[in-house]
Amino acid sequence: MRFNGSDYNHEEDNQRLSSQYWDLFNCMRDGKRRTLRTIETITGYPPASISAQLRHMRKVRFGSNIVNKHHLGKGLYEYELIVNRKAEEDTK
Repeated sequence: MRFNGSDYNHEEDNQRLSSQYWDLFNCMRDGKRRTLRTIETITGYPPASISAQLRHMRKVRFGSNIVNKHHLGKGLYEYELIVNRKAEEDTK
């Protein structure tokens, strides 16, 4: 995994962020819609980290997956991951 950012330190952060990414990917890969709170309950990760990893999932270097955002009202959203099977096969 290749993360970046102004505060990112590869030696300190890569293992933690990679593990977090895969935990969240595996949680969401079934295509079910979930709110950040539901994902937090399942994984134990804070909402800000979940949001960041969902954004990563859309990036080319993370598989070009589709992450749909469904508005429920009053600022609440559900997220749905549609895995890019072509990219997943190419990495095997």
